[in-house]
Amino acid sequence: MSGTALVTGATEGIGRATALALGRAGYRVGICSRTIEKVEATLAELRAQGVTAAGAAADVADPDQVRHLVDQVRGTLGEIDVLVNNAGVLIARPIEELTLEDWDVTMATNLRGLYLTTRLVLPGMRTRRQGTIVNVASLAGRNGFVGGSAYSASKHAVLGFSRSLMLEVRKDNVRVIAICPGSVATGMLRDQAMLKPDHERILRPEDVAASILHVLALPTGALVSELDIRPTNP
Repeated sequence: MSGTALVTGATEGIGRATALALGRAGYRVGICSRTIEKVEATLAELRAQGVTAAGAAADVADPDQVRHLVDQVRGTLGEIDVLVNNAGVLIARPIEELTLEDWDVTMATNLRGLYLTTRLVLPGMRTRRQGTIVNVASLAGRNGFVGGSAYSASKHAVLGFSRSLMLEVRKDNVRVIAICPGSVATGMLRDQAMLKPDHERILRPEDVAASILHVLALPTGALVSELDIRPTNP
């Protein structure tokens, strides 16, 4: 594999594991997260493994910051061949305790951010008639869970966005893939008081990263439009 991949939310969890896996597979890797210290630490980790990498601090819900990120990655690493829309937040609360700010932050990051990044990267893919967009959704995009009204709603929307975009751009040889993991052992999940999964038995970030690499490795004429990932024995 070769080319340039951009991963959002790439300094922790699934995003970090995916950025490292893409780098090991031969991609030049662009990354972002909200804090520059985390971006610099992850860039150092990638470069220590011999990966050509670049990145910037960016809130994916901010159009100016997203434009700066995409311009920087393109200017340093070249045109973006793979976009992994991974940045996301999970706020699991009973509906009476879920604030308007909680709702707005969830939708801004999980949905608006995906739209903003895709809108900037997609035109180049269509012009070159090649590219892959991977949207990290969730099994919560198919099924609700207690405390998950905002998160599940946002991930249902990611699936709808991905399905529609796939039909729109496949004629230009651009693939759109929605990845739907079950529970993954990340800091984001550990921080939720309402959720008590067995972290020894659920998915690891590396499991999701390996699945993303697997679908990217398919022949360019083949498209897995949606992929559900579950632990074998939860």
